[in-house]
Amino acid sequence: MTIGSAGSSVVVPRNFRLLEELERGEKGIGDGSVSYGMDDADDIYMRSWTGTILGPHNSVHEGRIYQLKLFCDKDYPNKAPTVRFYSRVNMTCVNPDNGLVEPKKFGVLGNWQHECSMEDILTQLRKEMANSHNRRLVQPPEGTYY
Repeated sequence: MTIGSAGSSVVVPRNFRLLEELERGEKGIGDGSVSYGMDDADDIYMRSWTGTILGPHNSVHEGRIYQLKLFCDKDYPNKAPTVRFYSRVNMTCVNPDNGLVEPKKFGVLGNWQHECSMEDILTQLRKEMANSHNRRLVQPPEGTYY
């Protein structure tokens, strides 16, 4: 995130940005269909995060709760985090062997912008679940993990 007017801007330090995201994630986002927070409260570098997506209505995902892991390396937010489903899911942008969200197949990660956030990733993944090419795919049994 940058702050300033035309011609001058200040880059917000990584940890400030992550603290802001943590605060948003803890307060709950929108209708509560996605949430996220720190995976390890002792991680002073704020690298390891966990996310939750409630499956969208009118899809095979409805009524399911998906757990994800997000890893923000030292270059975040300049570089996209690594995103991996912990809960098994069948989606066109997710590697079926390890749950990794593949950047080449998921626009938010593939076209990462500094302004993007973990909230953006989770909400876009939820929208992707509801897209016509994912909404009816046969899913692994509920409660199975990678």
